[in-house]
Amino acid sequence: MASPLFSSLVFLVLILIVRSSEAKDFLVGGNTEAWKIPSSPSKTLNHWAEANRFQVGDSLVWKYDDQKDSVLEVTREHYLSCNTSSPIAEHEDGNTVVKLPRAGPYFFISGAEGACEKGEKLIVVVMSERHRRFGGISPAPSPMEYDGPAMAPMSGGRKLTVGIKGSLVGVLAVMGMVVTIL
Repeated sequence: MASPLFSSLVFLVLILIVRSSEAKDFLVGGNTEAWKIPSSPSKTLNHWAEANRFQVGDSLVWKYDDQKDSVLEVTREHYLSCNTSSPIAEHEDGNTVVKLPRAGPYFFISGAEGACEKGEKLIVVVMSERHRRFGGISPAPSPMEYDGPAMAPMSGGRKLTVGIKGSLVGVLAVMGMVVTIL
């Protein structure tokens, strides 16, 4: 019969595995003032997107003044040309939440006149399910396939993966010692 300590350790490992696969809500830009014309080319929302890993089931959350702005989900072509005439989806409530149900790129632009041309836009690339299941790193997209940065740098994602794997190895090692002692 398994000891209470062994059972607790097995439960801990299962919790770690489940928590690593939960969907997350991402506040666009990391704060409530981010959906605006960037103050400089180095402060675009695409730089923020590069620093994050988006997975199927995650959600993007925008906070903005609904009297002055909106969020438009658009095609790649409309993103590149800042065309607001026929969006895939239009959000005007000031507290927009967009669920990311599939892997691949998502393109968003501001609905405020002239804002997209001044840089108020965002590309988010969602990792595929297989990368989520196995904790791997999503490969960078081909530059010809997507215009604009959207993938997170390898260093941040690799640290997270190593951290999760390292934690699991540590827990499994402790479980092995406990079994040996018992």
